[in-house]
Amino acid sequence: MMENFTKLDKLLKRNGLFDSIRASLEAYPVVALLGPRQSGKTTLARQIIAALLPGELHRLNFLDLEDPTTLARLDDPKLTLEALRGLVVIDEIQRLPTLFPVLRVLADRPSRPATFLILGSASRELVQQSSESLAGRVKYIDVMPFGLNEVGRDALRKLWLRGGYPLSFLASGDVSSDDWRAQYVRTFLEQDLPALGIRVSPTMMRRLWMMLCHFHGQILNTSDIAKSLDISDTTAKKYIDILCSTFVLRRLEPWFENIGKRQVKSPKIYFRDSGLLHQLLGVKTETDLSLHPALGRSWEGFVLEQVVRQLGVRQEDAFFWAVHSQGELDLLVGHGAKRRAFEIKYTTTPKITSSVNLALKSLALERLDIVYPGDVSFPLSNQVGVLSVADFFGSADG
Repeated sequence: MMENFTKLDKLLKRNGLFDSIRASLEAYPVVALLGPRQSGKTTLARQIIAALLPGELHRLNFLDLEDPTTLARLDDPKLTLEALRGLVVIDEIQRLPTLFPVLRVLADRPSRPATFLILGSASRELVQQSSESLAGRVKYIDVMPFGLNEVGRDALRKLWLRGGYPLSFLASGDVSSDDWRAQYVRTFLEQDLPALGIRVSPTMMRRLWMMLCHFHGQILNTSDIAKSLDISDTTAKKYIDILCSTFVLRRLEPWFENIGKRQVKSPKIYFRDSGLLHQLLGVKTETDLSLHPALGRSWEGFVLEQVVRQLGVRQEDAFFWAVHSQGELDLLVGHGAKRRAFEIKYTTTPKITSSVNLALKSLALERLDIVYPGDVSFPLSNQVGVLSVADFFGSADG
């Protein structure tokens, strides 16, 4: 396990995150690292504060809101925080939302005696206080589990099977990895959601997760889910919103084009981490995965998430497109003329299909790339290229 943590420290300086955070701390009084629990936020924050402050001071300036001693120190938060100098880290900020108005006051002090790095396990929408109190003062940076560009092309299948949560990816074997993810799901449902103030039965939410893993990569039908769980449509939508806001799910909205065709208007749903999806599906090994009927949909979701992260695409700029009973496009990113289109196929022989031609014509695309698991990238036509997933992501960051 110690060896895993050594690897963890090395790998978590990844994808420019470390440098991006340090640059943001120079430009903003408050920088917020948002991402799921166990994705590496705390390790990154400890690396940064250790680099900027001497030992005793960085221990004093690291405030973990899950620690009762820290909460006691923050009984009068303004008195405590205004005395600190340099970088101040506040971990699990969503546990004490009353800190946000205090941070706004401290962020506006002249000469900025302290800069705040706050860490949260919920999205901007869920941590509403930050957007209300810190507008114009805060830079948001997403810290998600490992991506392929961070671990390298040789680890592609391992990352796909186990997912990117560091302790799942770095586990000594597939069984240990699966066990870690099983415990993660249990802790998330029984402890993490209640800690966010979300009062949902863990049993009900687990049933929802199990149902959603069979909707992975498909059009979301909230009514069917609500009927199966014997809850209202409104409640089902609320629960799915929670899972999106806590980085478990990605809701991919449909793209509309004025083309005179009957286009799909409902979103698709994906598990953001393939390892969690596989744990819920009972997939423990590569053999299990290769024989599972959800193999293609699992690959689609895994690659889609990697592409979105690699290109730095915001949630609101990622779409799919589909015409009823005619065809669809897995991923369309960007706006207007600056669009990139992707089809994601688990096949050794990608080809131009009627669906690809429909997307090219209907959306007036200049180019469409088919991402597949092979080793060689090559053109199929002037407009369609086959893109090796390994070529797209390259090797790990140095």
